[in-house]
Amino acid sequence: MRTMYPEIEPYRTHRIAVGGGHTLYVEECGNPQGLPVVFLHGGPGAGLSPYHRRFFDPARYRIVLFDQRGAGRSTPFADLTDNTTWHLVSDIETIREQFEIERWAVFGGSWGSTLALAYAQAHPERVLGLVLRGIFLCRPEEVRWYYEEGGASWILPEKWQRYAAAIPVEERHTMLDAYWRRLTSDDETVRLAAAKAWGAWEGGGITLEESPETEASFAAPEVALSLARIEAHYFRNQAFLEPNQLLRDVAKLRHIPTVIVHGRYDIICPAKNACDLAAVWPEADLRIVLAGHAASEPAIADVLVEATDRLADRYC
Repeated sequence: MRTMYPEIEPYRTHRIAVGGGHTLYVEECGNPQGLPVVFLHGGPGAGLSPYHRRFFDPARYRIVLFDQRGAGRSTPFADLTDNTTWHLVSDIETIREQFEIERWAVFGGSWGSTLALAYAQAHPERVLGLVLRGIFLCRPEEVRWYYEEGGASWILPEKWQRYAAAIPVEERHTMLDAYWRRLTSDDETVRLAAAKAWGAWEGGGITLEESPETEASFAAPEVALSLARIEAHYFRNQAFLEPNQLLRDVAKLRHIPTVIVHGRYDIICPAKNACDLAAVWPEADLRIVLAGHAASEPAIADVLVEATDRLADRYC
């Protein structure tokens, strides 16, 4: 199995103002003369982690990573103003233009796969290749599956009970709306309690094997507040997409070399999502592996690194 590349540090960091009061944290890693790739993190609202740099050969890639609006080190933290899919698509183009990159590869997992598809469909002429992991198309049934009392509650019943316990019984028929009311409360204590419960629920399902450390990291305030607020904002608005838009517009991408990687036992984003995408995109290389949702799981990391190596072989 391939493993991720060794840890690296950015050779340059940036603060880029993108309007609406938002300033993005952006970093560049690897080889400044290498194949450009932009990494799109999950959530929305989860922010970057140092291991995200490690899916790419630092000798061959110019790796661009950024915290999306309201997430991580971008400011203002957890802010929902002018924070939509199409604002983020515009931000990606702003970064590309400021860095004087003509075309680049796009790598995105979970929500990052949603954003990667939206960006590539808006700007296919700028995309050299796509590596997509843990497909999420933000369809209503996908949101119901994990955040309402869908199938995930049957697989993780004790964790669902803790997630549901943050909401009074009489409001549990619409969990997303109930959480939204608390995540946008004027009371900071109420906001934080809801965010921590939301984060623990999401972190509790992300790996195939139990990982209390992962669950705790998602429930930490510096992650949970932006994750929960921004996710609820996007999910209540179907990610600001038209119904089935990402599947409908795949024809714009069929010429782009693409690898789709998905865990067979992904609880957060079921494998059906990837199969639905591949069904309308036969040219894409679909890889379903024995893993859950997390990009860091060995079986997923193996195929992701293989995919980025093959893309570098193609262009370098």
